[in-house]
Amino acid sequence: MRNKMKQKLLAGKAALGVSIMIPSVQLVEMAGKLGYDWVLIDCEHGSITLETVEYMVMAAEASNITPIIRPQKNDPELIGQYMDRGVMGIQAPHVCSAEEAQKIINAVKYHPIGNRSLAVGTRSANYGFGITLTEYAEQANEDLLVCVQIEDKEAVDNLDSIAKVEGIDVLFIGPSDLSQSLGHPGNAGHPVVQKVMDDAFSKIIDLGMVAGTAGNLEITPRRLEQGIQYYYTHLTTLLAYSSSAFLGNAKD
Repeated sequence: MRNKMKQKLLAGKAALGVSIMIPSVQLVEMAGKLGYDWVLIDCEHGSITLETVEYMVMAAEASNITPIIRPQKNDPELIGQYMDRGVMGIQAPHVCSAEEAQKIINAVKYHPIGNRSLAVGTRSANYGFGITLTEYAEQANEDLLVCVQIEDKEAVDNLDSIAKVEGIDVLFIGPSDLSQSLGHPGNAGHPVVQKVMDDAFSKIIDLGMVAGTAGNLEITPRRLEQGIQYYYTHLTTLLAYSSSAFLGNAKD
């Protein structure tokens, strides 16, 4: 499975996704059938196990939607295990320096870009059927997407140096943790937080890179107008909005 979402980003288009924290094959399948470009399988904040990740990736492939993983921590061995399950990219949380970003690249990509462990017969390599290990490594280096999350004040301060790390596809501004790091926990709409985010988006785009973030229905038009390409909302946000509309219309 080629990374259609990454190809869409490279073409300058927005790729719209949904974040799922719940271990559910069916929810991934639904997201694909509803027309989302990609799904974020969130192991950082959710209860999804390594085995369930593999099933959710299978559902994504069957539903023509690109699976991206957010690991519970940026551990190279853990990242390698997720990659071997067949995910098409990573959204790495709390990357605060160029050194940390380089470690993510090393964990995701094979030589000569990184140093990820290369193994025979993994699911990501089609179990070795119909493709050589050399061909697979080259294809993986081309297809796999690397998104690093800028969600701490330290990371914002180091944005220029992080952006110089070769192999990063997306620089993602995380509203929730950034609001906390800036002294306004949970208030991403605070003027201080909004200015930092807007300045960061402008810098990322001026550098010729793909900017990413998450948002709700109300903020989505503005984010897309700002040039955000890598964009998603949360499953719980969708449920809350739809339930509010449904119950509001049903009440006397």
